[in-house]
Amino acid sequence: MINLYDEAANVIGEVTRERMRAENLWHGCVLTVVFSGDGERVYVHRRTDTKDIFPGLYDFSAGGVIDAGETPDEAAVRELREELGVETPLTPLFRTTYVDELTRYHAWVYETRSDGPFTHQPEEVAWGGWMDVAELRGKIEDPGWPLVPDGRAIGREWLSSLSFNLFGGVVGWWTSSCCRAGVSVCWCW
Repeated sequence: MINLYDEAANVIGEVTRERMRAENLWHGCVLTVVFSGDGERVYVHRRTDTKDIFPGLYDFSAGGVIDAGETPDEAAVRELREELGVETPLTPLFRTTYVDELTRYHAWVYETRSDGPFTHQPEEVAWGGWMDVAELRGKIEDPGWPLVPDGRAIGREWLSSLSFNLFGGVVGWWTSSCCRAGVSVCWCW
């Protein structure tokens, strides 16, 4: 069972995954972007050909559907552990929605840093590897690259929240020890 949501992102019940897909019901998903320890690369993977939605396409986030009774934070930790076999602190970034003819959901987007090692869940991940952030930006904008459509849309939103410093590194919103005491969110690089 998974959480059933309304259009305003309130949990209104539970539903089977099969019914959610068949009726394109509102549900919740979590997406975690995994940066390398130095923040220069993002872990990208290809979904297996047996996935129930967007099989065989590339994705730059570990994530999935929020189970019944789970919070988005709990789901993000679980999905990262299941798909890539890692447990690292997560930083929440933003919430958004995605809607197309196959799916509609509320997305909670997170980021983390890890150099692995990664252990792929064989039912979900066919391949994985590192991609420079600048290259990923180009892939997200390339309609010919086989990226999951929700990842392309949410990726554009995620990229708009990042900027690049003069030396090519990513500068973004972080909750981090580099911030002054008492300031919970600030710019760090």
